[in-house]
Amino acid sequence: MMGNDESPLAKKARKEKARGKVTATTSSTEIMEPCVWREFPGDLYETVIARLPITTFFRFRSVCQDWNSLLTSRSFSLQCAQVKQTQPWIYVTIHGNTNDGAIYDPPSKKWYRPPIPALPTELLVEPVASAGGLICFLDSEFITAYVCNLVTASFKELPPRSVDFGGIGMTINESSPNAGYKILCFSCDGEYEIYDSTKNSWGRSGRLPSNIKCPLDLNFKSQAVSIDGTLYFMHSNPDGIVYYNMTTGVWKQILIPAHPRLSDHTLAECGGKLMLVGLVNNSASTCICIWELQQMTFLWKLVDRMPTLWCLEFYGKPVELDFLANKGWVMISLRSRHKYSLITYDLSSKEWFKPPRRIPSYGRKRPWLVNGTAFHPCLTALV
Repeated sequence: MMGNDESPLAKKARKEKARGKVTATTSSTEIMEPCVWREFPGDLYETVIARLPITTFFRFRSVCQDWNSLLTSRSFSLQCAQVKQTQPWIYVTIHGNTNDGAIYDPPSKKWYRPPIPALPTELLVEPVASAGGLICFLDSEFITAYVCNLVTASFKELPPRSVDFGGIGMTINESSPNAGYKILCFSCDGEYEIYDSTKNSWGRSGRLPSNIKCPLDLNFKSQAVSIDGTLYFMHSNPDGIVYYNMTTGVWKQILIPAHPRLSDHTLAECGGKLMLVGLVNNSASTCICIWELQQMTFLWKLVDRMPTLWCLEFYGKPVELDFLANKGWVMISLRSRHKYSLITYDLSSKEWFKPPRRIPSYGRKRPWLVNGTAFHPCLTALV
């Protein structure tokens, strides 16, 4: 996995090594005593490794078979469960590149090219849901779904199901590490089915209750949001949200009027709260706005908007928008005929940022982002 730059210290060390110079750090590493490190306690070894930066594991896995198999051991899984969850990464697919994507790490503000698993299909696949360090992909013909762990480059093809793919959501079982996950799939006509990874099968099928009017006009640009085992889906005509509790098996619906000049929009989540991200067009500007759902009134309350100067960059221009929102982060791709802008937004800190548009292996190109999802990278998440 390659980053898009190299630190000055790393460059200096490489130049000195090429000139025959050996730094004190390098020297101390070379004289490490095998007899000492051979007796290093195994449990302490796993404790240290579990706390390394996630990006180091792409090199770690290629060292030897024993190191690679460590990632699937139960003891290492328990060590990782004690480590505070890292900030989410954002995985995006790139326009014009079949089954090719990139990962953005918000804390380091860097792009990476992940080792995408070699899926057994020539069809284009897109990320449609994520949970517990795993991403669910769906092929372009809406036939086959795959679940992948991009950190370990592992994947599983899900068995055939009887319900057409419409709304798709994913949750994890919280009872213990690697307790499995569930995927909910339901059609616009109201049929639904749930995949259980512990059984590797689709089950618990049924229909939406009669008080939810079907067919549902689902917003396919908006991925499902998962909060405490409940999946939320956005629909229009009328505007609202339909949601399903994986534990109780109960469907409910909320009808919420949208902003009159709201065009593209998507659901988001931050700290257990439902958020809405959307593009508002009016006579003064074109702007991205953020709303929060009020629990008492079930209305959207405006909480933030994109900086005015950034809004004015696209004033009076027809704008094409692609964006994703999940796990407290939003990534927005705005493009007009002569301008392209990439923007991220931290829902918790309310910070707007323009990440680097140059992605590794794409040279000077500025690839368009088509689809994506945010996910918490996890070394031990099993597909």
